[in-house]
Amino acid sequence: MAKVTLENLAHTYFNRADGTAEWAVKRINLQWADGGAFALLGPSGCGKTTLLNIMSGLIHPTEGRILFDERDVTALSPEERNIAQVFQFPVVYDTMSVYDNIAFPLRNRGMAEAEIGPRVREIAELTELTPMLKQRAAGLTADGKQKISLARGLVRPDVNLVMFDEPLTVIDPHLKWVLRSKLRELHQRVGTTMIYVTHDQTEALTFADQVVVMNAGEVVQIGSPVELFEQPQHTFVGHFIGSPGMNVLPAKIDNGKAIFAGRQLDVANPVAAAADGTMELGVRPEFVRFVREGIPARIINVADAGRYRIVDTQADGHRIKLLVDEGEEIPAGTAQLGFDPSQTRLYRDGWLATDGATS
Repeated sequence: MAKVTLENLAHTYFNRADGTAEWAVKRINLQWADGGAFALLGPSGCGKTTLLNIMSGLIHPTEGRILFDERDVTALSPEERNIAQVFQFPVVYDTMSVYDNIAFPLRNRGMAEAEIGPRVREIAELTELTPMLKQRAAGLTADGKQKISLARGLVRPDVNLVMFDEPLTVIDPHLKWVLRSKLRELHQRVGTTMIYVTHDQTEALTFADQVVVMNAGEVVQIGSPVELFEQPQHTFVGHFIGSPGMNVLPAKIDNGKAIFAGRQLDVANPVAAAADGTMELGVRPEFVRFVREGIPARIINVADAGRYRIVDTQADGHRIKLLVDEGEEIPAGTAQLGFDPSQTRLYRDGWLATDGATS
């Protein structure tokens, strides 16, 4: 196991004609603690797989360093870094048995057969592969083969780091939930440092103690699932995490008061005065309610989500979503909306606003 540190890390695949770089990964400084469960979350093309491949040694960064504990591994090969990686699509040896597939990394490193057997059986039990250890891998389903990939990534007791690159993409939706729970359980039992890369917020938030959210090559927020939901530091985080995502509305500042749709609104982070930049209000649908007197809105659509309904409204030309508990009355045609002041925040140029500066 290892603490992983990225220092001033940046990468570009090519330079523009004018000599400037187009950065796939922009300047990143972060640290993952030894033995933690972490997720790297972001949309396709945000740089998360590039960052994972830099940490694994498959890509050498344009700038910066990677440290495992206090050892600089930037120039080392993947083998020298002593890591395990599980890829998006299962990689198995079809002609081998399940047992031999799991044992392969141990044999490749010269471990004695007397030690290999107990270790393989232990990991097979954890990944629910014990009944099929003697079967050939060729006959297994996609989820069975991905379980082999997971087991092979976890079987080595000496790895510094286990990295998962969207490992549940090919898995049936129900089995995704089962394997997510199993991965979380596996981490708690083996205690190895794990980094899980995904574009799926549910996978990230249910697996990780700490989530790194990326967008356009940069880290926009690092935090626990609760922190990302309750205190998004950027409007992108508010949009990307939550279903539906955070409402983001244009705002003005008048004598230190936030104004939307001609009404003054109390917010959790008031600013003394407007500064340069675009001001916006962010409030999650969970914290919008129907009230007697508030922001006039028109009901556009109501979607039943089971335990609650998602109500889509329009106010002052802008869409506002709110969640309404099953059984709660929804006004017909028009309504008045109120925002929870403790959960309504001001953003300047996308970032959580502070008094006169960006966060």
